[in-house]
Amino acid sequence: MQRSIRHFFYVAGLFSILGSVAAQAQQPGALVIEGGTLIDGNGGTPVPDAVIVIQGNKIASVSRKGQANYPANSQIIKADGKFIVPGLWDAHSYGTWFLNDFYLNNGVTSIIDNGLGGELSIVHREAVNRGKIAGPRYFISIGSQSANPRFATGYEPALFPDRIPKSAAEGRQITKRFIDAGADFIFYQDASLPLDIIAAGVEEAKKAGKPVAVERVSSTLPLTKAVEMGFDYLTHSPGLAETIAKDPSKWRNELDLYADMDEAKARSLMKLLLEHKATLVPNFINIAPGYAKNWKRFEEDEAKLFSDPNILAFYPEATILGRPTVLGLMRHGVSRIPTGDPAVLARRRQGYQNLLRFHHDLVRAGGRVLTGGNTQVQKAAGLTILHEMEVFVEGGFTPMETIQAATKWPAEAMRVQDRIGTIESGKLADLLVVSADPLQDIHNLQKIDTLVFDGKLVDRTYHPWPSDPFMDIGDVIFGNPPVESLAWVASLKKAMQGPAQQEGEGGQEAKGGLADPPASPQPAIETIAPTLVTDGSPTTTLTIKGFGFVRRMQVFFNGRSVPFKAVSPTELQVKLDESLLRTPGKFDLVVKNPGPVATPDWGSGTSNTAHLLVNFKY
Repeated sequence: MQRSIRHFFYVAGLFSILGSVAAQAQQPGALVIEGGTLIDGNGGTPVPDAVIVIQGNKIASVSRKGQANYPANSQIIKADGKFIVPGLWDAHSYGTWFLNDFYLNNGVTSIIDNGLGGELSIVHREAVNRGKIAGPRYFISIGSQSANPRFATGYEPALFPDRIPKSAAEGRQITKRFIDAGADFIFYQDASLPLDIIAAGVEEAKKAGKPVAVERVSSTLPLTKAVEMGFDYLTHSPGLAETIAKDPSKWRNELDLYADMDEAKARSLMKLLLEHKATLVPNFINIAPGYAKNWKRFEEDEAKLFSDPNILAFYPEATILGRPTVLGLMRHGVSRIPTGDPAVLARRRQGYQNLLRFHHDLVRAGGRVLTGGNTQVQKAAGLTILHEMEVFVEGGFTPMETIQAATKWPAEAMRVQDRIGTIESGKLADLLVVSADPLQDIHNLQKIDTLVFDGKLVDRTYHPWPSDPFMDIGDVIFGNPPVESLAWVASLKKAMQGPAQQEGEGGQEAKGGLADPPASPQPAIETIAPTLVTDGSPTTTLTIKGFGFVRRMQVFFNGRSVPFKAVSPTELQVKLDESLLRTPGKFDLVVKNPGPVATPDWGSGTSNTAHLLVNFKY
C-alpha cells in the first residue's frame, strides 16, 4: 500500500515536472538587444554596452554586457556601435489609421489621437494594442466638444466624435460618457462654448484623473484663463502668440505676432504655464512651414518618399486634391519656402526665432514641450515627427531634451509614464536601434536599424495594402459616423415634410404600417443600434430608424439581402444571422426601395449608408 502511494506521488511529480518543461518549451524565447549605447529617455548619461532583455511585450531587465543571464532560446540582436532609444511619439495626430506603416517605419510607436474616431477609435486602439492590427500604440479621446455646428443634425450617436453640449449638465454627461467608454484624455476642439459648460467637463475629467486638452482658445476663454481653468495639454500652443504680443490687434499672421513679442508678457505667461504644469505641443512645422534651416531637405525627404507610386497609393485622391495640402503641392512641384516682400519675410523670420525661443526657454525653466505633427491624411506620417525633432534642436533644445520631448514627456502628459516612454525594467518594450548617435546629430534618428514594438521586431516595409479591416478614408476626413450623410438626411426629411409624406397619393396601407405607393420615396436611415458587436456573436437584431420605408423594399448588409421586420413606417428590425458576424470589420447596411423613385433629385432609391462594426474577440 505504501509503495502504491509512493508510486502515485512519483508519477504525479514526474508529470508535473514534464508539464512544466513542456510549458517552458512552448513559451516564446526572449528578445535580447545586446551591445548598443542606451539612451533610456530619462535624460541621464548614456550607457555603453547595454543589454536589454525583453520577454513577452515587456522589458524584463536592463543591464550591461557580462552582467545579464539570457533566457534559453533567446533571439539576440547585436547592437554594437549602435544606439538604442525609446519608441517615438506623435503627440498631435488625427486617427490616420491607414498610415500605420508610415508611423512605424519612421520609429513612431505611440500617437495621441485628437478626437476624430468615435467608436472606431476604440476598436482601433484595442486591435493595435492587442496585436491584431500593425500600427503605433493609440491614446484616444474618442470624441471632442466644441461649438462647431458642422455635425449637429440631432441624429449623432452617443460617442459621435464632435459633440455640442447645450448646458453644463450635458457637458458633464458627455465628458463622463467618453471617460466611461475608455477615453485616455478629454479633448476640446475649441474654447467657444460657454464657460460653465467647459468648467463642468474639465471638473469631471479631473475627477477621473484624465488629462484635458484644447486646440483653440477664444475671446471668452483666452490661453491664460484656459490654463487657470485646468487645461493641461495645449495643442498648437493656442493663443500663445496673441498673449505675448505687444499689440495683438495689429497683426493677423501668427509669425507676425511672435515677432512683436513683449518680453515681460512672455515671462509672465511662462510663469503661469510652469505654475499649472501645462504642456505645450507647438507644431513648429505646422505654424511656420518653410522657415526651418533644413526645410529644403525636408521637402526632398518627402519628395523621395512619395516618388514611389506604391507609397502614394496609400493616400486616396481625396487627401491630395481640393486644397493646398502637402501632397498636393508636392505633386505640382511647389515648394512651401515663403517668398514675397523682404521686409515681411524678415519680420516673420524673427517671429519664427521668437516662437522657437519661447518654447526652448520654457523647457529650460522646467516646463514641458512635446513633438507633434498635427498629422492628418495630407502629411507624411512619422517622417513629420523626425523633421519636427530637427526643428527642436534648431531652436536650442539639446538632442537629449528633444528625445525626451518625443518619448518620456508625452507619456507623462498622458499619465502612462509608469508603463511606457522610457527604457526601463517592467515597461512596455517599444524601442529603436539606430546606426549613428542621435545626441551628436538628431538627424541620425532617421537611420533606423531595428524597431521593436510591443516586444516584437517590426517588419519595416510598406505593405501593398493596410492590414486593417476597419479602414475607411471617410472616417479620417469626415469623422466616423455610424450613419453617413446625416446633413442630407435632415434636409431630405424637411423637403418631404416628415415621414407621413411617404404614403404618397394612392398609396395603400400595408401590414406593419408600410405604404405601397405607385412611386417610391427616397429612403433614409437616421440611426442604427447597436453600432458595435463582437466577432462570433450569435444571431443579432439591429434596430434601424429612418423614413421613406415602403413595401417591397430590401435591406442589404455587406451587399447581401437580409431579413427584416417593419415595426412601423419609421423603424425596422433587421436580423443578422450569426454566420454574417464571424469576421472583424466595418460593414455597410442600406435600405433599397423598388422603382420608380418619386424623389429622383434626392437619390436613386438606395438610402444613405449605415455601418456596423464587428470587433475582434479578445
